[in-house]
Amino acid sequence: MPLAPGLTARQIRTARLLTNVHTAGDPDGIPVVLVHGNVSSNRFFDELLLALPAGYYGIAPDLRGYGASETLPVDATRGVRDWSDDLRALFEAMGLAERPIHLLGWSMGGGVVMQYTLDHPAQVASLTLQAPVSPYGFGGTIDTAGTLAYADGAGSGGGAANPEFVQRVAKQEVAEVDANSPRAVMNTFYFKPPFRVAPVVEDRLVEAMVTTATGENNYPGDLTTTANWPGIAPGMRGVLNTMAPTHYNLSGFAGIAPQPPVLWVRGADDQIVADFSLFDFAALGQLGAVPGWPGADVCPPQPMVGQTRAVLDRYRAAGGSYTEIVFDNCGHSPHIEKAADFQEAFFAFLRGGA
Repeated sequence: MPLAPGLTARQIRTARLLTNVHTAGDPDGIPVVLVHGNVSSNRFFDELLLALPAGYYGIAPDLRGYGASETLPVDATRGVRDWSDDLRALFEAMGLAERPIHLLGWSMGGGVVMQYTLDHPAQVASLTLQAPVSPYGFGGTIDTAGTLAYADGAGSGGGAANPEFVQRVAKQEVAEVDANSPRAVMNTFYFKPPFRVAPVVEDRLVEAMVTTATGENNYPGDLTTTANWPGIAPGMRGVLNTMAPTHYNLSGFAGIAPQPPVLWVRGADDQIVADFSLFDFAALGQLGAVPGWPGADVCPPQPMVGQTRAVLDRYRAAGGSYTEIVFDNCGHSPHIEKAADFQEAFFAFLRGGA
């Protein structure tokens, strides 16, 4: 769908890939980089880009395999480093590698910007984590210390996706046919029902979702079988394996130096990243939706929010600072569901870290 006035689209060839970037504001302003999550694209940030105050330069890239960026394989054995390294290459190509930047990451993008901050802490002026994936990944861990339920990471990785939903994304289904349609998934889980965006915006967001590259090298990735419940374990390629706890552990964030200020924003009713996530095999097993669950003493639901808080508390204890904001009556996308309140908090945080 066409871009709104005030937004600019650029295709930038970096040392790693061709990256699609949307920008807004003064290129000489302070860079604010917005990194999207899984099964989405930079189009989820259109309104936020346009709302940035004067003096800032908004930059929203499409990650590899999403939107209009180049589709390349994702090496999950590196965690989310492929995307972090892609960002670095983009900043170098844009002449921003030596400039302080403000980073915002949403969902999976929260993990990407945390990894970037681990890799380049001196460049990051501030870090905003919106409904971020846990520092211990998605699935397969049992406590706030990130302890594995099983050594092979069973219950996480490329086999954790709903295969019917993946097929609908691959078919670029934009109509709401049933509960597995991308449009239905967005309105049920990205947002807290009955929230709906305007129809033209909804169309744009669904079209963004189905740009996601599918397959074993991208979303959801490959898998291995295991004797451990629920019978699947992480593979080595693709999106969901990047967040498998056997490949992904960002708990070292607590000890980085220097320490940029952190804003952690989430919805109180998030069903995706939660202490009882409806996308976590263990939670589904406890509900009886996945047979054979071995019980809470072996495989309890992953405390995703508690894990993030534990790492950020250690960050604070080491001298860093973080602020947590929880929006009531809000799901996985506060920047859309609570746009005015989110912008007020985010822009105040940017000014404080400028």
